Amino acid sequence: MTVGTLLPQTGSLAFLGPPEFAGVDAAIKEINEAGGVLGKPVTKYDTDSGDTTTNIASQSVDKLLAQKADAIIGAASSSVSESVIDKITSAGVVQFSPANTSDKFTTIKDNGLYFRTAPPDKLQGRVLGDLIVADGSDTVGILAMQDSYGTGLADQVAKTVTDGGAEVVERVDYDPKAADFSADVAKIKAKNPKAIVLIGFEETAKVIQELIKQGLPASKHKWYMVDGNLSNTNYVKMPKGTLKGVKGTTPGAAAPDDFKGKLTAVNPKLEDFSYAPESYDAMNLIALAAEAAKSDAGVDIGAKLAEVSKGGEKCNNFKSCVDLLKAGKDIDYDGVSGQVEFNDAGDPAVATIGIYQYGDDNKYPTKALEYRTGNIAG
Repeated sequence: MTVGTLLPQTGSLAFLGPPEFAGVDAAIKEINEAGGVLGKPVTKYDTDSGDTTTNIASQSVDKLLAQKADAIIGAASSSVSESVIDKITSAGVVQFSPANTSDKFTTIKDNGLYFRTAPPDKLQGRVLGDLIVADGSDTVGILAMQDSYGTGLADQVAKTVTDGGAEVVERVDYDPKAADFSADVAKIKAKNPKAIVLIGFEETAKVIQELIKQGLPASKHKWYMVDGNLSNTNYVKMPKGTLKGVKGTTPGAAAPDDFKGKLTAVNPKLEDFSYAPESYDAMNLIALAAEAAKSDAGVDIGAKLAEVSKGGEKCNNFKSCVDLLKAGKDIDYDGVSGQVEFNDAGDPAVATIGIYQYGDDNKYPTKALEYRTGNIAG
């Protein structure tokens, strides 16, 4: 079986690349130590997904298809995945993202070959909206990047906040490539909301500087962030306490310490573990689906992915699961990221969102304040 990765080495989500690559590598190490897939070691090719400002993802996909990849893990960015999904799935190859959260993928044309371990944003949006209302903010401002991820997540947050009895007094959907965010922040300032929701990628650092410049610091207004900008590397050079008390949400259950040990064995420099569990689970599920199908062809893997994720005997690593398959049993892989039970759209039917809080050092701890699990359809 040949697997390609299409993950960010450059671009606005480059901070998510290291944990995602480490998750895939940790899984492949265990899979190959357990005898590989269909008796042969898994071959892997790494490529860069870049971001939407470049054509890197499309070039990377061409390279992976030429290398006869059966499945491609990525991209991290929903907009990048959207730009290549047709090229990948039309070639009969599985596209499996560990981090796409845009609601668009639930209904997108994918020939039954697109899957994700990250939940659609309707769940993260609900959790974040509920949190804002529970924290006592009755007026809310939203600054969201204008793309399928930012706009979709902002829609869900706005709906939940409004349903909870609070008011969205201003919403600005901005161009993430803009040189300057002063006019966008000025619109928020004019309405003086108690809570400010920041939905974006690495450009959030510039938005934050503008918020402070215009007198809207986190000490006076409650800031909230999301998975695309919840970073432990993008804000550390800011003055101490800039992000103190800021809360943010990101999909995924708590990464156990022994799992973090597996990741740092693969990449000792790893500081952030975002989407590493989802990447690890993606690789394991692809391998198990190939074993269940007795074929490493993309179309055959796609046909078995939902089956190995639910309804059988529970197992939580490749070795124990593959032993059950070889014994003729139906399996239900429960991963590090959660239960991962695929519905008909290739989305996880149940998922967990972690709520994190920044400290004085402008970093957040790897353990969340709390984890909330919910049904995607609910």
